[in-house]
Amino acid sequence: MSDVQKPNGGDAGDVAGPDGPGTRVQIIGQYVKDLSFENPGAPLTLTARPQIDLGVDLQARQLDPERYEVELKLRVSAKVEEKTAFMLELVYAGLFLIVSAPPELLQPILLIEGPHILFPFARRIVADVIRDGGMPPLMIEPIDFASLFRARTGQQPGAPGPQVA
Repeated sequence: MSDVQKPNGGDAGDVAGPDGPGTRVQIIGQYVKDLSFENPGAPLTLTARPQIDLGVDLQARQLDPERYEVELKLRVSAKVEEKTAFMLELVYAGLFLIVSAPPELLQPILLIEGPHILFPFARRIVADVIRDGGMPPLMIEPIDFASLFRARTGQQPGAPGPQVA
């Protein structure tokens, strides 16, 4: 587990890892990278209860030796009687500083801890945009990013993560 520096200048976390203390994870910034909302069913679908489909995808890339970008992609589509009520796509990203992380911890930090930090902000954006589109706000349930990571890598719980190239 890692501590993250708070935006108001709180303490940056030094985490004791397998190689000893010194791993530091800090969020430098977070931002909407892409946002699309279509509401083709309005106004006819505004009073009906839609069937919601949610998709989640994660991407992480290294920008330099210590900075990484993590993208949390959320796709929400809603149908009423097989007609599209609305579609929303959001790419919400964060820029992370990661210092002295052992290679086996890098991907779990990027694909579990990073999205865990970004998710509440992305969830609020989704709820606000859908509400502004005339529908009741959609409050997405918390996502278990550790399970997504294990499914993506084929890992068993407790097994070491894949190496970062």
